[in-house]
Amino acid sequence: MPKIDARLPKGMRDFLPEEVLKRQYVFGVITDVFKTFGFEPIETPVLEMEDTLLGKYGDEAEKLIFHAQHPGGKEELALRYDLTVPLSRYVSMHENDLSFPFRRYHIAPVWRAERPQKGRYREFYQCDADIVGIEDPSADAEIVSLVTTALRRLGFADFKVNVNHRQILTGIGIYAGVPDAQLGDLYRSVDKLDKIGIDGVAAELRESGIAEDAIARMFTLLERREGGAESLGWLRELLAGIEPAQKGIADLEQMVEYLNVMGVPQENVQIDYAMVRGLSYYTGPIFETVITKPDNLGSVTGGGRYDELVGLFRKQSLATTGTSLGVERIIDLMDKLDLYPPALTGTVVEALVTVFEPGLQGETLKLANELRAGGVRTEAFMQPKKSIGKQVQYADRKGVRVVAFLGSEEIKNGVVNFKRLSDGTEISAPRAEAVQAVRSLLSE
Repeated sequence: MPKIDARLPKGMRDFLPEEVLKRQYVFGVITDVFKTFGFEPIETPVLEMEDTLLGKYGDEAEKLIFHAQHPGGKEELALRYDLTVPLSRYVSMHENDLSFPFRRYHIAPVWRAERPQKGRYREFYQCDADIVGIEDPSADAEIVSLVTTALRRLGFADFKVNVNHRQILTGIGIYAGVPDAQLGDLYRSVDKLDKIGIDGVAAELRESGIAEDAIARMFTLLERREGGAESLGWLRELLAGIEPAQKGIADLEQMVEYLNVMGVPQENVQIDYAMVRGLSYYTGPIFETVITKPDNLGSVTGGGRYDELVGLFRKQSLATTGTSLGVERIIDLMDKLDLYPPALTGTVVEALVTVFEPGLQGETLKLANELRAGGVRTEAFMQPKKSIGKQVQYADRKGVRVVAFLGSEEIKNGVVNFKRLSDGTEISAPRAEAVQAVRSLLSE
């Protein structure tokens, strides 16, 4: 057969073992937080019916959906774009088996046909948590509390959860005098404020045909876009008489009260009237988290309330709110900020049992199995012709912390010698106490 070039599709990645271990550490911390808040795990297929996904995200997002078809197949399929729409389909299909309110978490890959670039991939993992069946802003506050808890447990200290409300955005459009038909253009442009600046947003709005006086009124408001809970009082007066805005302000005021009760640090939450969240299915509070130091390192979580999405799959909708943690960016930032624990090495192996000569390979395997039975993750070296020095070098390069030596003399005397590679500490222990010896070296 002809040789095949080893290559990957654009935007897809392989991961080395040390990279996978870091990813598993992050997934593990986030999973533990999800469980701490009482969320249950679910799984859904990577493929959904095409009509399940289409019409839910907005035109720009749906250009990124991967469509799939198997030869001769009659079903029109697509790779899932996120974990939110599949949740809505899942709830409608399994509602008789679920207890409401339903708290779910889901950690799985999704696919988007984006232009690959640093930090943006075509296949990536999402970590989602959602509460289905609660209309009260307490559910939205719980999601924000979950986000701050997860980021702090991962080691992040300097971040902001920016909070807004879709009905406040509607009210801002009404205040500015933007016709309903142009509100979509308004939101799409304002959503780019951090990327293209106020002049760029103004230029886009003019191209969309939005009047100059409406643009001016918009920017009078957006110049005061960020603030704490106290800014809601100013906004309430400014948008007096605009019913959607008043509803949104009341929701956020209630959210802030709940966040204070739950002890969420005020420095980690702020109101931002220019934060839009691009997906069209949001209906209420929306959230987006940005790492603020050492620099503004971009968004790491996003989410919000989408009370009408489940209703597309059943007779009556169910109030739903949730978040997605951008785990790929979180992993990259943890590398950049050196947030991984020192004990996290590039291998799962805790101990390596060396082999002195071919005739002792069986004893090497036997000791390795004894250590494994005691809960020590152990590799048995299987190339007896390699020198002991080469075997130790292999262990060190791989990141193994403890090496076991079992030569003829040790076997005769019923002992095992161990060495911790990080500082050269050596101990000898009776064969029956080998597990305890390794544990003592690993614990220091």
